[in-house]
Amino acid sequence: MTTDTAVPMLWSDDLPGTLVFYRALGYTVTYEQSRPYVYGAVEKHGCGLHFSSPPAGVELPVEQVGALLMVDDVAARHAEYSAALRAHYGKVPAKGCPRITRFRPGQSRFSLVDPVGNTIIVIQRDEPAELEYGGSKALTGLAKVLDNARILRDFKNDDRAATRALETGLRRFTATAAATDRARAYAALAELAVAAEDTDRRDHCRAEFAALALTAGEREALAADAAAPGLLAAWLGDDPARTDVTP
Repeated sequence: MTTDTAVPMLWSDDLPGTLVFYRALGYTVTYEQSRPYVYGAVEKHGCGLHFSSPPAGVELPVEQVGALLMVDDVAARHAEYSAALRAHYGKVPAKGCPRITRFRPGQSRFSLVDPVGNTIIVIQRDEPAELEYGGSKALTGLAKVLDNARILRDFKNDDRAATRALETGLRRFTATAAATDRARAYAALAELAVAAEDTDRRDHCRAEFAALALTAGEREALAADAAAPGLLAAWLGDDPARTDVTP
């Protein structure tokens, strides 16, 4: 029985710069030529990516999906890429091109955008065939808003929409929502504010979180939510090992 292998061929109008980027991630350049036409190839973990210049007169499709990369351990791969990019750039590039999207425990995918806009979506190989993209009929009120905001933030990479959803949800459901749901909403907004570099909103949300009447058990259950803004700030900085980063 034969086995076929499909190799993604992406576009690049700057092959040398593109290959430098993938080298920094630990890929091996297996082919590079500039004449009679531009063509390059890289490989890592037995998976190849090929690059060629776009046809004359055709503009690069900036930040469109270039390839899906299925991996056995998506969390480990995100940590590996983050460390490599921090070593190469001095910090993790989280905006513009190139960039890598952030990763929270429990996520099954993240995106890597190279310097010319090719987007590699890295996916856990055993990700459920049918993901819950929010809107569960079992959820109501602020709990439903939190679920939708999670999808906007973690899967659609739309921080602005997630922020708007949470702020609207808090205004609408504060009087009826459980204190723990309000706490999760403020923690999520603080994390989004860190990503947006909005220190005023971050500090406001942290203060609202701290002012909530929560039991010791509830605060312990919310420890991961409370820590998320600080972990994101550390990831975005030049020293991910710091534990004194203000969330």
